[in-house]
Amino acid sequence: MKRLSRRLAQFGGVLLIALALVTVASTIGRAFVGLQIGLGPIPGDFELVEAGTGVAVFCFLPWCQLNGGHVTVDVISSRLPDRVNAILVLIGNVFVFLFAFVIVWRLWMGFGEQVTWFSQTVRDVLGFGYKPFTNNTTYILGLPFWYSYALAFFGALSFALTSAFTVWRALNDLLGRDQ
Repeated sequence: MKRLSRRLAQFGGVLLIALALVTVASTIGRAFVGLQIGLGPIPGDFELVEAGTGVAVFCFLPWCQLNGGHVTVDVISSRLPDRVNAILVLIGNVFVFLFAFVIVWRLWMGFGEQVTWFSQTVRDVLGFGYKPFTNNTTYILGLPFWYSYALAFFGALSFALTSAFTVWRALNDLLGRDQ
C-alpha cells in the first residue's frame, strides 16, 4: 500500500508541475500574440488543466489516507482517552472507506457512460448501462472524456483499497494487535 500510494502521489505531483508549466507557457504565449513571431496561447490549455487537476487529486488521496492526513479535531481528541481516540479513528476510517467506495462506483458508472465499446451484453455485465451514440470529447483538443475518467478511476480505486487497509489497521490498533 505504501509503495503504491507514494508512486501515485509522485505521479500526481509530476502531473501538477506539468500542468503549471503548460499554464505558464500559455500565459506567456498570450503576451506575444500581436507581435507576429509565431508565439501564442497553447490551444486547449484549460482542458488539459481541468482534466489533469482532477486526476492529480485522485492520485493524492491514497497517500493522504495512508498517513492520516485528513482533517481531525485535535482540540477535542487530545483530551480524550487513547481507547476512545482509537474508536474514533476506526469510525472515521470506516466512513472514509464508504465514501471512497461510492466515489469508485460513480466513477466506474461515469466511465461506462463515456465509452462506446463492447456489446450491450458485456456492458450490462460491467454495469455500464446503454451504449452512448458517440464519444464525448473536449471542445478544442477533441480528447475523449474517458481518458480522465480512467485515470481518476485508478486513483480512486487505490484510495478505496488504501481506506480498507486503514480500517484494518485501525481495528488492529484498537484490539492491541501487531500488524
